[in-house]
Amino acid sequence: MLSINAKKICKKIVSQRKKSYLCGIIYFAIKMKFSDKVVVVTGGANGIGLSIVDAFLEAGASVCVIDLQKEPVACGLYFCGDIADENTLVSFVDAVVTRFGGVDFLVNNACLSGGGIISGCGYEDFLYLQKVGVVAPYMLSKLFLPYFRTDAAIVNISSTRASMSQPDTESYTAAKGGINALTHALAISLAGKLRVNSISPGWINTANSAITATDHSQHPAGRVGTPADVAKLTLFLCSKDSSFITGENITVDGGMTKLMIYHNDNGWELKVEN
Repeated sequence: MLSINAKKICKKIVSQRKKSYLCGIIYFAIKMKFSDKVVVVTGGANGIGLSIVDAFLEAGASVCVIDLQKEPVACGLYFCGDIADENTLVSFVDAVVTRFGGVDFLVNNACLSGGGIISGCGYEDFLYLQKVGVVAPYMLSKLFLPYFRTDAAIVNISSTRASMSQPDTESYTAAKGGINALTHALAISLAGKLRVNSISPGWINTANSAITATDHSQHPAGRVGTPADVAKLTLFLCSKDSSFITGENITVDGGMTKLMIYHNDNGWELKVEN
């Protein structure tokens, strides 16, 4: 329960951010819980990863980031490296443990888009994407296992492409399907030690690009997603408020994967290019 004074602060935050009172309470309550926590985020220099980093920093956590980008982002520890390389993973874990002694939350966010069978995605390219998207999350979970603190959690960032596809996306889709399966497997293997969940974002405007009214309105929720939508859920899944949730994949796509689409039905039309 929040104190009367805390609720007043929540109301002020809500007024400033134009959010509902309930959202303000959730935001404030979660923020109060991360001041002594250590968080690891892979691929935290841009897009959804950077939004997750900023959210945890705002909540008072110490955040460790590993990314290929040479220019560091503001955080507690920044490590430039390729998570497809095992030695890099070992060095990164050593750096985190040396600096902070232990870890509370691991967010496996890093991945990259890749082609598929139409564009001729080859063995090495396909394998590399699996190393980044599936092998690295497994290895980081394994390497950090002795250092996870009480009430620890892992959050894997998956994608709706794990369950639906566009042409020529096999390498990325396979990686996201793999991280979903890895999520529930780890949740069972590590039961009693920590919780493991995944998030499957849909269309998230990571580049802050121009969005049309039609782009927004096609979503049952009425808008395209933002990186903050994923970041807020990530914080929730790391909080004690989600202590009864593990092994789950939660879709954040504005309802798009639940929308049944047929030609000439409910305003939808398929245009076939000759």
